[in-house]
Amino acid sequence: MIVVDPRSAVPPFEQIRVQVVAQVRSGELAPDARLPTVRKLASDLRLAPNTVVRAYRELEQSGVIETRGRHGTFVTPHADPVRRQAQAAAESFARQVASLGLGEDEAVRLLRAAFSR
Repeated sequence: MIVVDPRSAVPPFEQIRVQVVAQVRSGELAPDARLPTVRKLASDLRLAPNTVVRAYRELEQSGVIETRGRHGTFVTPHADPVRRQAQAAAESFARQVASLGLGEDEAVRLLRAAFSR
């Protein structure tokens, strides 16, 4: 359930975005879960539809949700944006270390040393 606090300094679209991300990360919103239509959510929250459109657009751009045409808006199958960004960083690190001629063992040692700092 999404709740928007009209007294908050955080804009309503951002409140929606943050709550959807939190629900996806916690598993409350499962992969492939269907989200309410823009009109329905806007009506439920007593917001302008454009506010919900902006939240959904930002969620879609970050890969948390996807619009499937007339079928609706859904949580992407692998929607954890933090995990996806970490995976991309790991792949970039692996490519860079390999291009420097270092092996996996050395890369892991460097990574562990970085975490211990």
